[in-house]
Amino acid sequence: MDSSNSDKQNNTQSVNEDPAGVDNEFCPGFKDVDAFVKYGLGTVVAATKASASLPQVGDEYDLYRSFPGFQEFCETQGDGLLHCMSQIMHHHGCRAHMRDRNKLTGLEERFDLVVDSNDVILEKVGILLDDAAGVNRSQQPVMPAGFQPPKIVVSSWNRKVQVYSCSEKLGSETFRLLQAKNVTRPQLKFREKVDNSNTPFTPKIFVKPNAIKPLPSCRSQRPEDLDVPAALADFIHQQRTQEHVEDMFAHPYQYELDHLALPENLLSKPEPQMYKPLAETKCSFIDNLEDLVAVNEKLAKTSEFAVDLEHHSYRSFLGITCLMQISTRDEDFIIDTLELRSELYILNEAFTDPTIVKVFHGADSDIEWLQKDLGLYIVNMFDTHQASRTLNLGRHSLDHLLKLFCNVDSDKRYQLADWRIRPLPDEMFQYARADTHYLLYVYDRLRVDLWEVGNGQPALLQMVWHKSKDISLKKYMKPLFTEDSYMDLLRKQKKAFNTQQLTAFRLLYGWRDKLARQEDESTGYVLPNHMMIKISDILPKEPQGIIACCNPVPPLVRQQVNELHILVQQAREMPLLKVRHAWGHAMHWFFLQPEIPLFGPHDTSRVSESDIPSFTPDSKIYLKSIVNMNYEDTVKDPGHLTVAQQKACRVVESFQNPFRMYLPSNDIHISKNAKFDPSTKIYEISNRWKLQSVEQQQKEVEAKKKAKEEAKAVAGVASYLITLCLHFHQEPIKPGGKKRERVASETGESTPKPNKKLMKAAVKNNEDSTTPLVFKPYDYSQSDFKVFAGTQPHKNAKAQKSNACAGNRSMSFFGGKSER
Repeated sequence: MDSSNSDKQNNTQSVNEDPAGVDNEFCPGFKDVDAFVKYGLGTVVAATKASASLPQVGDEYDLYRSFPGFQEFCETQGDGLLHCMSQIMHHHGCRAHMRDRNKLTGLEERFDLVVDSNDVILEKVGILLDDAAGVNRSQQPVMPAGFQPPKIVVSSWNRKVQVYSCSEKLGSETFRLLQAKNVTRPQLKFREKVDNSNTPFTPKIFVKPNAIKPLPSCRSQRPEDLDVPAALADFIHQQRTQEHVEDMFAHPYQYELDHLALPENLLSKPEPQMYKPLAETKCSFIDNLEDLVAVNEKLAKTSEFAVDLEHHSYRSFLGITCLMQISTRDEDFIIDTLELRSELYILNEAFTDPTIVKVFHGADSDIEWLQKDLGLYIVNMFDTHQASRTLNLGRHSLDHLLKLFCNVDSDKRYQLADWRIRPLPDEMFQYARADTHYLLYVYDRLRVDLWEVGNGQPALLQMVWHKSKDISLKKYMKPLFTEDSYMDLLRKQKKAFNTQQLTAFRLLYGWRDKLARQEDESTGYVLPNHMMIKISDILPKEPQGIIACCNPVPPLVRQQVNELHILVQQAREMPLLKVRHAWGHAMHWFFLQPEIPLFGPHDTSRVSESDIPSFTPDSKIYLKSIVNMNYEDTVKDPGHLTVAQQKACRVVESFQNPFRMYLPSNDIHISKNAKFDPSTKIYEISNRWKLQSVEQQQKEVEAKKKAKEEAKAVAGVASYLITLCLHFHQEPIKPGGKKRERVASETGESTPKPNKKLMKAAVKNNEDSTTPLVFKPYDYSQSDFKVFAGTQPHKNAKAQKSNACAGNRSMSFFGGKSER
């Protein structure tokens, strides 16, 4: 602060010394912008250093907070800062009520005000920077897309480092991003509507040239229902005709590719044929049916030709094939696939001819695009990318192959261009032509290298042809939406959400998929992934908060912000289960995905630190319960376990917490004030465990109530049964008034000791129901006194002792004569 003040004083002194320059001051006390920026930067740096030296949030802050002087100082400085912020916000036309002292709503409200004000101020700064850079200085009328000059973006990532002449340097110094903001959507001109429905993709082929196995009847005849998706229409047609077609979704040329026999000349060493220069090669742009038929006839007469595609995926849900480049040994063709989308199926005559080689580079995506948009299939293809990988060339891109074999520097300035632009600019036309012009010569050179590396044997050539055939067998699969589709994206992002955040993410994912299919826009255009994750993480309370999470704001989000706000509010109404739910869900996913490489049970790279449960000496072993999830079903039937599974079960059973020795003791001193201070970590942890334990406590209370009810029911049944038993074992009274005579127990028998409490309860229950008993002395003459004579063998002494102890007396009788 002292250095900044000295700078300001020096500036003011210089101004006072030069009265003539007062009128030319940029700001009072500063002669120009540089002086103001220097002073402002020094002030900000000094303020940052001063704020860093303040006590940090935690125990240190709690200690200083206990002093009244420190509290008063903090309140004074806080009021001053809020006043300055209010003035800045008021200057920019924002709401500036920053002095709300309500502890419940004040902090959150002020935070929202700061966020909104930052958005407004930064937007104004961006506009001023654009004006200073000259971006918005010249407002020219909007011109058609084809007549708009290309926009040159100059930055450090797209500058060429090669040295050119002065005339060449201006033309190839930077990349050009050709944009088409005002281009008409080509989907509107398509004869067949784009099928974005949530149904599987069916091949768009109704005529099968070069067929060995004929096309199924459901494909050769177009269904009558033209207003329903193709997959559903084929199913309806199948049900009407009662035809069971097993290969409805199979590859139409799978049989032909499986039985493809390569001629010997393709498995031998070729003689490379040099390409013609671009200036001497004819190039035609094909945008009508007559020219397309002529191209098909020329291709049918050749033995090989090269193919490449240009695709656009940002303003379409499934993507659009915008351009096709085909090159023969003598001529190049650029075909407008947007204009001839519904007529390009006639090229199947040449594309599926097994005697003609089709050369691609990296055909994995091209094969699917041809099937999806044009209904074209490839038979007998050679992929130069697979050949480069087989030769281990290090780099497998087309740029590297052109530089290696043709010594041509590929121009990638238009790699990010929008290929929907019509008419096609000349720069983009030449760029597209160069992709296939040299590819046939590269094909010859790669075959020669494969032959030489294979020591004159066709093994490597056969491997490349086999890999290329596997790529030709690929089938296009539409992206289908399911209830668990959002989890795939969530796993890739390595995010651990609570129930509210996960619900918001699921609802936003479904909303985005539905709107993208309806509007035929990509999901990245509707709502990019990082914006959707940010909205799900923050859960804004107002629509303005959703807009603040998106920079720049997608057009459809701005239109549908109210609907998004309703979805976020639905997510906020869900019960909040923070730690246990998120961790359990993540672990559940880990253990159900055994095919994931490099997986370990202690891998926490996909789980945030706040979601990892803590272990205490008194807590149950949590990992044991997690590991037991995989063995619940197997342990039930141990007879069918393998040796490895039995060992695993024994390891799990003997599992103990290995971190017990490292756990802290329970008598840890925690500041009582820290538990009630919202700025401390202890306060946050205590609140988190409170949220976590609410549901657990409710479950425990319900379990205790249920256990008490069951215990009462069992006790009632037991007392009733005991009463019945006592009632039936009680000696009945004979009509003559005599009791049943007592029979001497046999040797070795023992009678159970009666329970006094149960006897008293039974007597009380029978006091009113029975008649009063007549007392009569017991007749001892009928008793058997031999048990007291001592004539029993010694081996029955133990039994006699148990019989004697069965009564209420404490005396015992031993073998021998009685002293009585």
